[in-house]
Amino acid sequence: MMTMRQERLVSVIVPVYNGDRYLSEAIESVLTQTYRAIEVIVVDDGSTDRSANVVKRHAPLTRYSYQEHNGISAALNRGISLSRGSFFAFIDADDLWTEDKLERQMAIIDGNREVDAVFGHIEQFYSPDLEEVERRKIRYARQITPGYSTGTMLIRREAFLRIGLFESRWRVGQFVEWYARAVERGLKSVMVGEVLMKRRLHAANMGIRERASQTDYLHILKRNIDRQREKAES
Repeated sequence: MMTMRQERLVSVIVPVYNGDRYLSEAIESVLTQTYRAIEVIVVDDGSTDRSANVVKRHAPLTRYSYQEHNGISAALNRGISLSRGSFFAFIDADDLWTEDKLERQMAIIDGNREVDAVFGHIEQFYSPDLEEVERRKIRYARQITPGYSTGTMLIRREAFLRIGLFESRWRVGQFVEWYARAVERGLKSVMVGEVLMKRRLHAANMGIRERASQTDYLHILKRNIDRQREKAES
């Protein structure tokens, strides 16, 4: 039988691809959580920079896994396959969690057994190292917004696996596709009113790096529409 600590273990999965510049800060924002029952799994998606060295500096508090470059979805799925926790949480290698993110979310989970997942709000910020000329190129909504994203989500293991893994065919938009499936299959979620994640804006954000893959969103949208149509006709 699992102990209470094992039952409440949160597996935090951190995908990284050439993200050594900000990775340490992201890991620190996880390791300093007020909720302590966590394991941190960093999946290196074929980085050619010093990401592996950054992770090793945080050993043995982190676990490191390397794979050939295959995209963020494959990295997330690999982390899930290595996990031991009863809950999953995710953070990109350039973002930050507020220190009580998991504690707030676990309090909601503890208070309602019917809740499958808990999300929170996002606050975006310019990375301090971003030059002024680069800042002017990156425009963003300054208001705090509800964050339906991997970075704010805490989800029960069984609920996630009921929905299924992330689709590895998509270079971007993998959460959009996954969440559409989750809604269709009755995922019960709660949105916390406070900021739980801070999204870093910098010159190598995923949206900039994978600009050529932006059409993935259109394919995902079409696929969801087709699935809804088939469901209505059946």
